[in-house]
Amino acid sequence: MNTFVFDIETIPDVQAGRRINDLPPELSDKAVADVMFHKRREQTGGSDFLNHHLHRVAAISVALRTPTSFKVWSLGTVESDEADILARFFGGIDKYTPTLVTWNGSGFDLPVLHYRSLVHGINCAKYWDVGNDDRDFKWNNYISRYHWRHTDLMDVLAGFSPRANAPLDEVATLLGFPGKMGMSGAKVWDQFQEGNLEGIRNYCETDVLNTYLVYLRFQLVRGVLTQAGYQVELDLVRTSLQAESKPHLDEFLQHWKQS
Repeated sequence: MNTFVFDIETIPDVQAGRRINDLPPELSDKAVADVMFHKRREQTGGSDFLNHHLHRVAAISVALRTPTSFKVWSLGTVESDEADILARFFGGIDKYTPTLVTWNGSGFDLPVLHYRSLVHGINCAKYWDVGNDDRDFKWNNYISRYHWRHTDLMDVLAGFSPRANAPLDEVATLLGFPGKMGMSGAKVWDQFQEGNLEGIRNYCETDVLNTYLVYLRFQLVRGVLTQAGYQVELDLVRTSLQAESKPHLDEFLQHWKQS
């Protein structure tokens, strides 16, 4: 079985903001986003976190564990457009038929990807299959909240009770993993405007690594991994990151060693 852990980073869909709010085309992206944030604060009484359909994907990072390897990376390049990134994501599902693992994927990441695949007309038949084409998907598919083919760790660990939800950063830190290392999702729009897409992708990869490490601990307590098997998986992550020799992954390893 292949395991496909992923996380997305998003920015305001300013094109949608212009259309929906009937804003003039000469208005800057920043000004359009400010209008969107203002309207959202009026709706919520304080929070400017936009509705799912008003997000645009800036990055998708993944960790893929196959029976023979482990790798973490961000889909496409800094020059890739959103449609290309989405096509790569859903193409990976078609290719590997993996177990998807997320933190709050049911509540945020996947709904955003649903809307964005509609915008771009991205084919994702395997993802949407609930047993019509593959009978195995009837009782274990990506859509059902209670199936394992998509495991939303936050949802599962909270017993499917929103009142018990916890942030990834705190859970990862609780377990001795690095957690956040400087950036956060709240800073992504500012970083994007500054042209730091590479930094956003690197941050997203560290979130994916934290999620995967929490998932390994979950597999241990579920009995899927033995203590020895769990240690083998941790060692594989360490050696794989060391082999990459990338500054943000080296920093992740350093924080992990210190924890």
